[in-house]
Amino acid sequence: MKELSNLSYRTLDCSKTYLITGAAGFIGFYLSKKLLELGSRVIGIDSMNDYYDVKLKVARLDQLKSFDTFTFIQGDIADKERVTGVFEAYKPNVVVNLAAQAGVRYSIENPDAYIQSNIIGFFNILEACRFYPVDHLVYASSSSVYGSNTKVPFEESDFVDHPVSLYAATKKSNELMAHTYSHLYKIPATGLRFFTVYGPMGRPDMAYFGFTDKYFKGEPIKIFNNGDFEHDLYRDFTYVADIVEGILRLLNNASAESVPHRVFNIGNNSPEKLMVFIATLEQCLSKALAREVVFEKIFEPIKPGDVPATYASTDLLQEAVGFKPETSITEGLQQFADWYVAYYGMK
Repeated sequence: MKELSNLSYRTLDCSKTYLITGAAGFIGFYLSKKLLELGSRVIGIDSMNDYYDVKLKVARLDQLKSFDTFTFIQGDIADKERVTGVFEAYKPNVVVNLAAQAGVRYSIENPDAYIQSNIIGFFNILEACRFYPVDHLVYASSSSVYGSNTKVPFEESDFVDHPVSLYAATKKSNELMAHTYSHLYKIPATGLRFFTVYGPMGRPDMAYFGFTDKYFKGEPIKIFNNGDFEHDLYRDFTYVADIVEGILRLLNNASAESVPHRVFNIGNNSPEKLMVFIATLEQCLSKALAREVVFEKIFEPIKPGDVPATYASTDLLQEAVGFKPETSITEGLQQFADWYVAYYGMK
């Protein structure tokens, strides 16, 4: 994977103990791995649920377990006793909560999973930070909180009270809960609104991964844009290394305000049409396989909960830590395509 800038580590205190929830997940894995490479102690917790291929989670986890300074705990953050026990035993200095039930469309089919993980689970993390004080709590929010906002780019000060999916509502709830705990108990907390994260070892439920799976199965891909190329969906696709870079720079950069709670966008600040993204993925797979790849496409109506465009303003992030994501989709998707072909042994 693309290497991160050394600038990320100037403010990073590697003597601290970092608790990463969702450590076997996509972002959690890469963040944990980088912290371990830098010599930090990392406590990882993950439920290892079967929302997507558990073998991929195990493969990520196997890489982390090769580090002596990594400790893994299998558990669900919705289990309050389990969470409290981890804080009591390891007394983390910094907590990064990446454990969550992800996916907009899945939230329509399985709402209970989102309340358990994203609401109850996050409440348990906040309570633990209250009784076992930490230097900084960083947690995953989502670009989904912007709902169907039409003003672009999305800025952190925008109105976000009209979520269009339960997933988005739970992430907005996280921001409100974190602000409340910061106000009441002076917990330094930072929420990160991620914009469509992609890359090697990514989540199989994401569109680019699913499209690739379908191609190798000889099946058509479904594109939910009504076949309207002129008014295509736009997404601010953000490469995972850029996400990790942003998190690393923020870890030891907690707010010193009277209510120490902030929210930042982490997006590419350069939205792409979905069809352009798909065409680029075809080109990258063609290069990885040394033969032409063209997806068979079926166009369907936009699904409930989907939004027409996501577009991040990254001004606040750049002002705070001097960084904005900049990996192009050509570079990022080539990294994914090369990994996919090698990992699954495709020809």
